[in-house]
Amino acid sequence: MTAFFALTTSLLWGLADFGGGLLTRRTPALTVVVVSQSIAAAVLGVIVLATGGWSEAGPRLWFAFAAGLVGPVALLCFYKALALGPMGVVSPLATLSVAVPVGVGLVLGERPGLLQVAGIAVAVAGVVLAGGPQLRGAAVERRTVLLTLVAALGFGTVFALIAEASTDVTGLFLALFVQRLTNVAVGGAALAASVRRGGAALPEGEFPWASLPALAFVGLADVAANGTYAIAARIGPVTVAAVLASLYPVVTALAARGFLSERLRAVQAAGAGLALLGTLLLATG
Repeated sequence: MTAFFALTTSLLWGLADFGGGLLTRRTPALTVVVVSQSIAAAVLGVIVLATGGWSEAGPRLWFAFAAGLVGPVALLCFYKALALGPMGVVSPLATLSVAVPVGVGLVLGERPGLLQVAGIAVAVAGVVLAGGPQLRGAAVERRTVLLTLVAALGFGTVFALIAEASTDVTGLFLALFVQRLTNVAVGGAALAASVRRGGAALPEGEFPWASLPALAFVGLADVAANGTYAIAARIGPVTVAAVLASLYPVVTALAARGFLSERLRAVQAAGAGLALLGTLLLATG
């Protein structure tokens, strides 16, 4: 079941990243973050009220609050790195985020078996290659690398925090709601600051109503991915859950291939194959 929920996380995050990437081609990234997360927060608020989730309020919600603070910062650093440097460098580097939850699991005493260690190594290598690393070309600015590493650290920290934010499903809904409210507050503040500096909040000054279903999908897929990852990390080893959940770049690349007819480079196809092999090793280990 750990593998099932973690792989579901990869599927949801991969599709959310694909949808978010398409939306940011027409709409400012901060607007995409704020609107999509606001929709997710509204849906979660209804679920919390319907399930009586407020009764689960407790100290663990600070983990959700912290995840909500870190998440938007990591996402904005990631978008900025993509704007400054080649995706073939930024995307593989961002997958280093898996090191944070895996490290936490090891510190907490998890000791994966030999087959699982091999699976982790193969899967991580596959994810990096699936991002299409740029093996040749001009040197990348130090600022781009730094921003990408900050984003990776932030994404990995969110992985670790959300896994500790609740102990049951009802509490998980409340934790995700708190995380989303914090995301909206942080993203909204950043958007307001951007507008004051002369930045655009809306494409051509009008709200993209036609993109609303896609914005809702991105927000809901992202929050669902956080939920399935939290469950995976609860019922099984964090070291396994984190690696399997980090396979989302493979999903994004395959979605681009299927919906946009983008051709996979040889290194990306090899990475997808290695990621699949690593998944099988983890599942059987």
